[in-house]
Amino acid sequence: MLANRKIRILIVDDSAIVRKILTEALSGESDMEVVGTAPDPFVARDKILALRPDVLTLDIEMPRMDGLTFLKRLMHFHPLPAVVISSLAQRSCRAAVQALEFGSVEVLAKPGGPYSVGELTQVLASKIRAAASARVRRKEPRPDHPPPPATPLRLPARSSAGTVFAIGASTGGTEAIATVLTRLPASSPGVIITQHIPPVFSKAFANRLNEICALDVKEAEDGDVLRPGVALIAPGDYHMLLRNSGGRYTVTVKPGPRVCYQRPSVDVLFFSVAEAAGNLAVGVLLTGMGSDGAQGLLKMRQAGARTIAQDEATCVVYGMPREAAELGAAAQILPLAAVPQAMLTG
Repeated sequence: MLANRKIRILIVDDSAIVRKILTEALSGESDMEVVGTAPDPFVARDKILALRPDVLTLDIEMPRMDGLTFLKRLMHFHPLPAVVISSLAQRSCRAAVQALEFGSVEVLAKPGGPYSVGELTQVLASKIRAAASARVRRKEPRPDHPPPPATPLRLPARSSAGTVFAIGASTGGTEAIATVLTRLPASSPGVIITQHIPPVFSKAFANRLNEICALDVKEAEDGDVLRPGVALIAPGDYHMLLRNSGGRYTVTVKPGPRVCYQRPSVDVLFFSVAEAAGNLAVGVLLTGMGSDGAQGLLKMRQAGARTIAQDEATCVVYGMPREAAELGAAAQILPLAAVPQAMLTG
């Protein structure tokens, strides 16, 4: 968080109505101020230089230059924490997930999507606080021909039957999860994942991972079987729990109250994994703001699971892993690049 001053926000959206809704949604936040708005990226570029915002909100579909193109240029020349606010159209959802790859730290649905204006106020403020504390890095322009995907690691010959990998993440987590999953082999133990992400975007995120991973990745549905070679991602706005029936793992996907202000909640997942898989589980807590997952990771460690937290240097936001480290929940604290090998080999 920025010390002793308000978070300065620039709102970039071609809709005057949306600019007004977002400005009003943030007007009651004592630690924030909207310093300007822009109807397109060209106006935004000038206002970024003139107003020096800490965070910008960014629409995807805009005239003259789309938000994705602008984000790529911004993250290369003038890295700045961005919260993408996108419609729920299929094309926009895919673009929003791409925006996370290109450096956006959060993604939200536009008003009129899954959020009422009242709900948007609370969610938007928390996303902007997370973005303001994020460590953003300069992104190199992507080549016309993307590099080949990462080569998956080998599964040890003596891997335990019934092993489950459980991963939790929030701010910055979509790319961290991609880094981990692309290194896991097709024969990997089943992976169960909770990432704080809104409804609909979670499906686009799962589909994107399925394209680049050796694992079969899908958005979880109630009753899905978790088996080796499969990764299940909690759908936005639903908790996901692991169940064990005679050594067969399935998932329960259900509504319920928010836990640590989140739905889906990493704690809900990790507590269920501790009960269902015990010492056969490996728990991994990646980058994110807040404390969700820390108590659950501790419960997993107490149940005999191996537990890992991402280190501060490689986190976009060192919040959830820090809480886990302070509780003694993480047996290992590792840079992101070392996490997949540690999951596979201990």
